[in-house]
Amino acid sequence: MPLLSPSVREVPVVRVRGDDAEDSHDQLATEEPLEIRLRFGAGRDARVQRLAVTMRTPGDDLALALGFLHGEGVIRSPDDVIDVAHTPVQGGRRDPNIVVVTLADGVRVNLSRLERHVYTTSSCGVCGKASLEAVATVGAPALPAGPSLLPATIHGLPDALRQHQAVFEQTGGLHAAALFTETGRLVRLREDVGRHNAVDKLVGSFLTAGESVPAEHGVLVSGRASFELVQKALMAGVPVLAAVGAPSSLAVDLADEHGVTLLGFVRDGRFNVYTGAARIAEPEA
Repeated sequence: MPLLSPSVREVPVVRVRGDDAEDSHDQLATEEPLEIRLRFGAGRDARVQRLAVTMRTPGDDLALALGFLHGEGVIRSPDDVIDVAHTPVQGGRRDPNIVVVTLADGVRVNLSRLERHVYTTSSCGVCGKASLEAVATVGAPALPAGPSLLPATIHGLPDALRQHQAVFEQTGGLHAAALFTETGRLVRLREDVGRHNAVDKLVGSFLTAGESVPAEHGVLVSGRASFELVQKALMAGVPVLAAVGAPSSLAVDLADEHGVTLLGFVRDGRFNVYTGAARIAEPEA
């Protein structure tokens, strides 16, 4: 039997078909808490602040932490981060469920704006916010005019996404977020039990490599498009957000306000354009 990744856990299960039952095993998407902490300064003067706990699928934790902070406007570029690592514990080991991000000197953080309740669930990254004002997008970059997407390109995105969802094929229980080009090529994909975590991991994967998210690309998500996903795409400078499911009213409002092209129900050869229709190209006659 092949070894399972940290993203997958095998559990005993009783399978019932009709009147017949048999003992078996099933593979599930792992869900565990991840605590994100900020470190200010160095040495004896260092100060550590616990920021948030999110339920996530283990893997790409450092990218998740940086993507989360980027989406919240805490960091703007890789230069804002000195170090990101799982926190050390006794015996030279590291705690797999705590990530500490050391910020560069000069990075100012409004912790009161980021105040959350005890934790955020894997299905919602905004619901732990302490106030409505705290979810307002801060300092979003200007979006590029492109890409220009043909309907046929958009129609092909869900199948391309499914073909690259390795852990979903094992468990059927993970969301995915993928960056795609104007021609529909998937550049990078990340999976997680939470929709917002998948986007954070995707954005953070560029930050951990010292890069920015490429311009004039789009992001496809496997579920619905919520306010927070539009916010994360906007903060990353992504001009197109396509969702297999439905958008929320707040998602449409935010996308319309900032010029994001928001597509919903991208599946089965159809999709709805809610905002930013100028980026959808007319098919050639």
